[in-house]
Formats: sequence, structure tokens, C-alpha cells
Amino acid sequence: MSLSGHVNDGVHHLDIRVYYEDTDFSGIVYHANYLKFCERGRSDMLRLAGVHHTDLAGQGVHFVVRRMECDFRASARIDDVVRVETCLKQSSGAKLILAQAVKLADRVLFEAQVTLAVVNGAGRPQRIPAGMMRAMSQA
Repeated sequence: MSLSGHVNDGVHHLDIRVYYEDTDFSGIVYHANYLKFCERGRSDMLRLAGVHHTDLAGQGVHFVVRRMECDFRASARIDDVVRVETCLKQSSGAKLILAQAVKLADRVLFEAQVTLAVVNGAGRPQRIPAGMMRAMSQA
């Protein structure tokens, strides 16, 4: 298995172990770290599809999070192995909408709907490169 996870039925799966640094003083994952877990899931989904942030940056293309709706349902704890699931729901123009979940076994701990915008080096919206969309749809 790749360090970047795997894709099954159009859903990217990435397993992440919860370390001490991810938790608060009580051993429970600090709420902001779920956002970091999701960022890793999004980045590795792209990496697995052959889309690398460094290559995009060289082309003057960047992703920015425009909107994120989050639902915290339950807590992960130190030493748990959680799975981040990421699925492309919609794409148009300069926008991607992804559904993400952090799960422990089959239990959903955290869910998010993330709207990403593609921008150029000046921060202006830019159409999603066709090659990137092809790579993501084939992954």
C-alpha cells in the first residue's frame, strides 16, 4: 500500500495514527487537528492521482480553501488509527467541492464539506487545469 493511501470506488482512503502531538492534555484529538488530517487526505488524494503541489506551484496554480462546513461527532484518542475518506463531489470552473470524513472503524468522528478554489499566483480565480481534472477523475 502507498503512503498516499488508496482509492476504492471513487473514495480516497488515508490511514493516520494519532500521536501525542495531535491530542490535548486529556489524550483526545484537539479539534483543529481534524482539519490537518483532512488536509493530508486532500493532498494525498491529489498525489496519488499524479497531481503534485510543487508542479502546480511551478505553473502558478494554487488551491485555497474557500469554505468548510464541519461536524464534530465523536473523539479520537492517542494511538487510534483513523481513516480519512475524501471524495470529489463537484467541480466547475475554478471550484472543487469535496466531502471528507474521519472515521474510527465504521464510526464517523468528523465530517466536512470543503470548497476549494483554484487561483493563480496573484490570487485570482483560475480555471482548473484540464490535465488535473483528468488525473483526478481516473484515480
